[in-house]
Amino acid sequence: MPKPGSAEWLDLVQEEILEPERVIVDPHHHLWKENRLQGPYLLAQLHADTGAGHNVVQTVFLECRACYRTDGPAALRPVGETEFVAATARSGAAGSGAAIAGIVAHADLRLGRAVEEALAAHAAAGAGLFRGIRHAAAHPECPQALAIPGRAPAGLYADAEFREGVSTLGRLGLSYDAWHYHYQNRELADLAAAVPDAAIVLDHFGTPLGVGPYAARRQEIFADWKKSIAELARRPNVFAKLGGLAMPDNGFGWNRRATPPTSDEFAAAQRPYYLHAIECFGPERCMFESNFPVDRLSISYPVLYNGLKKIVRDFSEDEKDAMFSGVARRVYRLEAPQRTAP
Repeated sequence: MPKPGSAEWLDLVQEEILEPERVIVDPHHHLWKENRLQGPYLLAQLHADTGAGHNVVQTVFLECRACYRTDGPAALRPVGETEFVAATARSGAAGSGAAIAGIVAHADLRLGRAVEEALAAHAAAGAGLFRGIRHAAAHPECPQALAIPGRAPAGLYADAEFREGVSTLGRLGLSYDAWHYHYQNRELADLAAAVPDAAIVLDHFGTPLGVGPYAARRQEIFADWKKSIAELARRPNVFAKLGGLAMPDNGFGWNRRATPPTSDEFAAAQRPYYLHAIECFGPERCMFESNFPVDRLSISYPVLYNGLKKIVRDFSEDEKDAMFSGVARRVYRLEAPQRTAP
């Protein structure tokens, strides 16, 4: 059997591309030279995925601890990642693949207002692509059960200096991407209320867990998750990034199968999460993400986007355009490209 997540395994499911003309901005992917769970994911791999049939014209890179500087002040070491991604974006600018149009980097927001030095360094290194910061708050209750455990301390969103750092992002017109687990959704709602001028992006639905001690509590977790998402959506400065539910820690188990899921299987399993989030936030505050290559452990890029298109098949064209490209462009302040992919 091909290894789950490998190209050979993903190729076991082939589908005709749905709505191939629909313009897509993928607002959440990573790049790295090496990773403990997967091999390299660089421009060639990104373009192979985004160019596999769907009309992906722009992407946004999200921090993943790649290529940090190895010396100098600790607060500025993450700038090495921005330098790496900006160089990658330049190298692909003359090609026909999706353009890396934005970079969400990492900075330690516990520096409060003093984080401005790091933000200025990211802006200089990003050469016009720097759009915001992700300082993950994911605090695992049971790290031993997770394939990708977070590293944050408990209560990060309530930390006064951290909140000052998020406020600084808002003051400078930068966004904040939030990654945490389902039981931290209400903590993010409190943060959003405390910093109403900051644009906050909820990553991966708040990562509802489904492995280890959470596997037998899926319905209980889903019911509470629905309530916490509705509460979070009442904060008008929060946007929902919809995707990332095919990570192994979400517990759908596709990464352990002999074959990956079809788009029908994907849509049937995850439609309730997507439709609830869209109902709460509205299409005008939702954007679809790939979270590649992390979700590539479970599903291929063409099948994933076929599934997303099936989930919102009954929405209006304007609503679909918002979720597949418009909201991402608005939140990350991306200019529409002069060209589009065929």
